[in-house]
This record gives sequence, C-alpha cells and structure tokens, in this order.
Amino acid sequence: MSNLSLYQIASEYQADIRTLEDTEMDDQTFLDTLDSLGGELEAKATNVIMFARNLEASAGAIKQAEQAMSERRKKLEAKASSIYAYLLANLQACEITKIESPYFSMSVRKNPESVVVDFEGSIPREYFTLPDPPLPRLDKNKLKEAMKSGLVIEGVHLESKYRLDIK
Repeated sequence: MSNLSLYQIASEYQADIRTLEDTEMDDQTFLDTLDSLGGELEAKATNVIMFARNLEASAGAIKQAEQAMSERRKKLEAKASSIYAYLLANLQACEITKIESPYFSMSVRKNPESVVVDFEGSIPREYFTLPDPPLPRLDKNKLKEAMKSGLVIEGVHLESKYRLDIK
C-alpha cells in the first residue's frame, strides 16, 4: 500500500480510466484492467472508513464517560445539599443563628415568603399567564409535495444530495 492520500489515489484512478477509455480493447480486458486499478482505491477507502468508525467509537466512549460523570456530579450535589439541610436542622434545634470561624461565617436566616401550590385546579384563571402562541413553522414536506406536483415557489428549489451508506 502506498502513502498516497485517498484524494491522490482517486485522481490517479480517474486519469487511468480516461487513458483506458482512449485505448481500444475488448470489454472483458477493459473490465479486468479496471478491477486491478480499483484495488488500491478500495483498500484506502476501507482504511478511511475504519478510521472514521474508530473516531465514532471514541466519541461514544466519551459520551458514556460524560453521562457517568454527570450522574456522579448529581449524586455529590445531592449529598452536599442533604448535609446543608442536616446542619440547618441541627442549628435550628439548638437555636443557634450564627457561627463565626476563620474560614467562613454561617448564619440561619429566614427566607421571604413563597407560594406553595397544593392543588392547581382550584386556582382562578386570572392568576395564570398564557404563553404566546407558537410562531408558524415551515412545513418542508408540504413544499416538497407541491413542487413535485409542478408548482413553482419563489425562493425554494429541490436538491438531491449524495450520502455514504456503510453497512
């Protein structure tokens, strides 16, 4: 296998095909020669796909690690929160409102009142805020159907692209 890039191999392959097309040979010889030219291109393409799949596997492993770290972070945050609640409950039980230390000071303070909803169904409608209606969304499927049926719509065109299908 050479150290040529896939792009270079593809360029050479195209040039070789043009050369083959210009020479006069029977169909079977042409196909056999074409098969022999494609070997290096196919090998390089296979290696490129394997490299891409390796990157996808690494990305998947990173995603799993992110999820594990997120779960661990949430557990640590919950534990810290329960420790603060434990401290607050004990300070209140002892009627201690302030502690000073060289590292920080802590105090027990009363929060302002907040609303706690016990049953939302019993609340009058005037206390609800209605959300803005959603903005209209472009329906590309309707556009596609209309254009396929022959309708010309300014500012829109149909385009067919290629994809690489690897099974």
